Amino acid sequence: MKASDEDSGAEREPLAHEFVVGSAHAGERLDRALAALAGVARAQAQRWIEDARVRVNGAPARASQKLAPGDRVLADPPAPAPSELAAEPIALTLLHEDDALAVIDKPAGLVVHPAPGHAGGTLVNALLHHVRDLAGIGGVARPGIVHRLDRGTSGVMVVAKTDAAHQALSKQFHDHTIQRVYVAFARGAPAQDEGRIERAIGRHPTDRKRMSIVTKRGRAAATRWRVLRRFPKSGAVKLEIRPETGRTHQIRVHLAAHGLPLLGDATYGRAAGGAFTSRLARPALHAAVLGFVHPTTGETLRFEAPLPADLAALEATLASAERGA
Repeated sequence: MKASDEDSGAEREPLAHEFVVGSAHAGERLDRALAALAGVARAQAQRWIEDARVRVNGAPARASQKLAPGDRVLADPPAPAPSELAAEPIALTLLHEDDALAVIDKPAGLVVHPAPGHAGGTLVNALLHHVRDLAGIGGVARPGIVHRLDRGTSGVMVVAKTDAAHQALSKQFHDHTIQRVYVAFARGAPAQDEGRIERAIGRHPTDRKRMSIVTKRGRAAATRWRVLRRFPKSGAVKLEIRPETGRTHQIRVHLAAHGLPLLGDATYGRAAGGAFTSRLARPALHAAVLGFVHPTTGETLRFEAPLPADLAALEATLASAERGA
């Protein structure tokens, strides 16, 4: 994952963002809509607005102003500030790499980007070691990061290596055109073999580190699930999960609320699984498939990551119990 000598010394110019507001963002606050459309954090969109770098229909904009269909939003972000993050030689499992992006198989336990309590040892630190010109793409604190997997979730992730790739991939995630398939192990015995959960998700009213099902001020969320294998003696199931939206902790919250808490999830599952997850140090969730359109070539790509050793061992233990071994 090495930048060419020709590119490494060049200063990257920020790309302007220009959007025409559609029905999906009509009536929405400018800062919230801009963050979604540009694929950046809402705080970053607000900074652009405060610095007079955003105009709506050619006029100065306010973060709280509501957008109407057909409004033209133009954002002119500043040049990326030098990253103060340290590059670290952390090994990465590459599934694919080209000039625009890299696809990795993230191990469970690896935090994606620095945060309080995790100043180093993150995926971002590893990326800065492997990609020399990455700093600044998508924001100083999260260079190259297009989407996120929880620390305890393993599986396929795509990382942008250019601003143009970051914008194009972020739009695909926002438009829900990305193919995402997860494999999960949960406690429960659903009466049906498949189903769809559609319940709004928001911050827990008393524990701000958790998400929960909320009826007011929650964000719409939908998750499809299908039983892949049943383990009746253990009271567990192996599920295929296809999230239709991308809310924080969506799969874990939806399944727990549906009576199918993930094995090993102490936050939402109350340590679901008992003896079968005594050696499982994280929720039994794996991002198995990621498919998207390449931002440069237009080719449809699909990547798969096999079950990691801990989840493969969990499945073997559950299967052995069914055989009475």
